[in-house]
Amino acid sequence: MLGSGKGSNLDSIARAISSGDLLADVQLVVSDSPSAGILDVSRKWGLPSITIPASRFKTRLEPEIEEELACSLKAAGVEIVVLAGYMRMLKSPMLDAFPRAIVNIHPSLLPAFPGVDAWRQALLAGVAVTGCTVHWVDGGMDTGSVIAQREVAILDSDTPETLHARIQEAEHQLYPQVLNSLRALQ
Repeated sequence: MLGSGKGSNLDSIARAISSGDLLADVQLVVSDSPSAGILDVSRKWGLPSITIPASRFKTRLEPEIEEELACSLKAAGVEIVVLAGYMRMLKSPMLDAFPRAIVNIHPSLLPAFPGVDAWRQALLAGVAVTGCTVHWVDGGMDTGSVIAQREVAILDSDTPETLHARIQEAEHQLYPQVLNSLRALQ
């Protein structure tokens, strides 16, 4: 699992594994930020984790760092790469190493509102419904084929924070379900 943030999706996936609702193993947790909460969540669940070297780019890794990342994941026995709040785009080293085996969860009903702060984009656009999407990762920003989506209604009283929290609740239900179905296909 790759993440840059607080790790709430890792926590929900680990809970689903622990309860037997998700038949999977987390082989390795990787973060591009040594202070990311996902590393604390990894420790809480006793999962192996590493931090990849800093990149000079904000939205992607240098090819050599991404190549090292792919090698680390392969060495750990990873079959499906799960992105959860990972804030860098993956390019050819990872896409070539894990063809059609990288999934991401995004806080909107793609193709609407790709990129950062999708819940804020939805509020500003005045739409009545948003949600979350699990999709295959390709070379674009949130452009891969949709696997599954879950809708979340936007309430008149919503703030960016309350909407984001409700979308994350939907993510925490949807992601383990989708990962279970992907595992069944292998």
